[in-house]
Amino acid sequence: MIELRHLRTLMALKESGSLAAAAKKRFVTQSALSHQIKELETRINSPVFVRKSKPLSFTQEGSRLLHLAEEILPRVMETETDLKRGLDPDSNRLRVGIECHSCFRWLMPVMEAFRDQYPHAELDISSRHLFDSLNALETGELDIVLTSDPVPGHTLAYQHLFDFEVKLVVAKDHPLASLPYVVPQQLAGQPLISYPVPLERLDFYRLFLEPAGIEPGPQKCSDLTSVLLQRIACQEGVAALPNWSISEAQGLSLSSLKLGIEGLKRPLFGAYRRDAGASRLIQHWLELVAGEGLARQGNR
Repeated sequence: MIELRHLRTLMALKESGSLAAAAKKRFVTQSALSHQIKELETRINSPVFVRKSKPLSFTQEGSRLLHLAEEILPRVMETETDLKRGLDPDSNRLRVGIECHSCFRWLMPVMEAFRDQYPHAELDISSRHLFDSLNALETGELDIVLTSDPVPGHTLAYQHLFDFEVKLVVAKDHPLASLPYVVPQQLAGQPLISYPVPLERLDFYRLFLEPAGIEPGPQKCSDLTSVLLQRIACQEGVAALPNWSISEAQGLSLSSLKLGIEGLKRPLFGAYRRDAGASRLIQHWLELVAGEGLARQGNR
């Protein structure tokens, strides 16, 4: 059977004009190329080019095979490209929903790496659905959701990416700053600075303060992490932030403390529909996110 490698070798011979140059073009030794040509000639029971001819000339059989190569190889390359991009236009688009205001910054290297690998793919990252993201995923408005709160069901699959820690951030001259960790009772009535999220949806409140029956002081909101950190440094209040947000506090007089002796650890999952058409892009995106997350945990 004539194989694609045989046709590619004949094309290299035609384009380069010699065995040595063709071997270099095909990234093989001249001996290996000669062996491949001999194998082809044995299969068709005929030589494909005239030995010691200058310039290189092909036999009638070789010319016919060249014609076949010129017809087939471009179609093979086109099909390979289409398959890499995805046959379905929707399989070449990735809409990512995030339930965290502070995720955008650390996701930037992931976005750059993804676009380098898939320059023709359409990538959209949004927090507009926020805590309704899983519903948007089920209805097809999103392809992936990064969440810490999986909801059991048959429609969606959840892939664990990594774990992160939520810490209390205070000004360096705050009375709590010198402690290794805090307990809920120490935060009763403390003004709380957070992203614009309802108090009952904050992990810090529902997993740390509320179970202990503790209510914080007034909640103050900031959209931007940089502004939020500056407000903490100015003693406007305290905040509970993922460890990746704390890394943005360079140059500010801040301290971070564990929430409880063991700390408040949270998982991050990548949720997607089990019948998703963009499964190839989804898996590669999740691999990049997991790799970036683990790298950040290692650099803490």
